[in-house]
Amino acid sequence: MNTSRTEPRRVIPQLSGAAVTGAVLAGGAVSFFSWVKQHSDQACEGTDGLCWTWWDWAVIPLTFSTALIVLITVYKQLDIRPRLAVIPPTILLAPFPLLAAQATAGWWTAAVAGGAWSCSLALAAWSRYRIPGITASAALLLASLVVLYH
Repeated sequence: MNTSRTEPRRVIPQLSGAAVTGAVLAGGAVSFFSWVKQHSDQACEGTDGLCWTWWDWAVIPLTFSTALIVLITVYKQLDIRPRLAVIPPTILLAPFPLLAAQATAGWWTAAVAGGAWSCSLALAAWSRYRIPGITASAALLLASLVVLYH
């Protein structure tokens, strides 16, 4: 846990790095899901029943494992700690803001939502900014659930 003496003086570079990483991962995930959908439609166009391709089965595990590896690597370089408390909610809850943003305006809003989501959860890593970080994350999650289930 970070104490006041070990907290970094400037968190803007770390938060900017987390936001850029989240935006890139979100944009990549949206593009990958779109590519898998097109590939599946082409492979299954002559089939009347259910049709599953290898990519349909692998899209979620590949996306989550790629995001996990990238976040671990980038957060280690940015010195965002504790990674165990920040990375799992970033990955596991990220589909809600990303789906809500993509449903409203497309892939670019999903990238912006991914950046905001990653940045707000990274902000919660420092005890001084924990309340604003969790509040921003909760507001994003609540807004996305309202958009998705309204």
